[in-house]
Amino acid sequence: MTLLESWITAHIHAFKFFGGVTRMIVPDNLKTGVEKSSQTDPIINRTYQEMAEHYNTSIMPARVRHPKDKPSAEGTVGIISTWIIASLRNQQFFSIKELNEAIHKKLTEYNTKSFQKKPGNRLSAFTEEEKFALIPLPASPYELATWKKATVQYDYHISVDKIYYSVPYEYIKQLVDVRITKNVVEIFFKHFRIASHKRLSGKVGQASTIPEHMPDNHKKYIEFNQDSILEWASKVGSHTLTTVKSILASYKTEKQGLKSCLALMKLADKHSVERIEAACKRALDYTPRPTLKSIQTILKTGQDKLSEVNPTVDNTTKKTASSYGFTRGAAYYGGKNND
Repeated sequence: MTLLESWITAHIHAFKFFGGVTRMIVPDNLKTGVEKSSQTDPIINRTYQEMAEHYNTSIMPARVRHPKDKPSAEGTVGIISTWIIASLRNQQFFSIKELNEAIHKKLTEYNTKSFQKKPGNRLSAFTEEEKFALIPLPASPYELATWKKATVQYDYHISVDKIYYSVPYEYIKQLVDVRITKNVVEIFFKHFRIASHKRLSGKVGQASTIPEHMPDNHKKYIEFNQDSILEWASKVGSHTLTTVKSILASYKTEKQGLKSCLALMKLADKHSVERIEAACKRALDYTPRPTLKSIQTILKTGQDKLSEVNPTVDNTTKKTASSYGFTRGAAYYGGKNND
């Protein structure tokens, strides 16, 4: 867990423990929470500010080098920490959970200890004098989010942990802000949310594509996956099927392989499935692992249209004959003498 995650999680747990939210949070000017300190307009970390807005509170950092801005809070934290640590110093714990349970028990004991000079204790004083002023907790706790920037690629997707999420194709090549939580990926352009996806996990290279994000001429490929491309290839012919399997196996991620197969399908639309099958057969004569580029070259040069006889041998034979003219046999001369 990063420092920022620990910092935000501590606030979430504190609000839950108190059963409400203070109307103002007064932190120190730590870099995790405050990006730039200022007496009038401090710049708050984006995630920290988002958390405050979720709980309907505000953040006002203490002034730099002004420890008296919150002396009572600092002093109480020191007293409680010292008392709990001293109470547990001779005990041995074998897990974080076990230690936390012991600390919680000691904290309850400290808060319910009677005051020396007035009735009640710290818990009763909080319940009777302070809790009413807290802002109620929201329906759900804040979900920790991280932010990153990304550029929308030509396939109208952005990458998060090597998994791809679509945005409307109009934003191709635009720089966007990406908000990432445990369960959701949201994409923003100039502070407006343009896409939201359930966060995927597992296999690298998988994609979440929303049909509405696709150009009209791409929507016919909405069900485009490995099974569909293999089904298409089998209908074209056995050589095309072998070639497609080779292309899919040559890439580390399924997405890359499918992009090459999509290009092969577009070649079939341009030339014909018959030429694609012939080109794949020709490519397999050259190598057991043909690539998309080799198919493109064969189609461009027309090699798929050549006969099965080796054209190199035919050309060599013709060239040899023409280089030495006609060679007359014995029958020709025999016939001449007879004349």
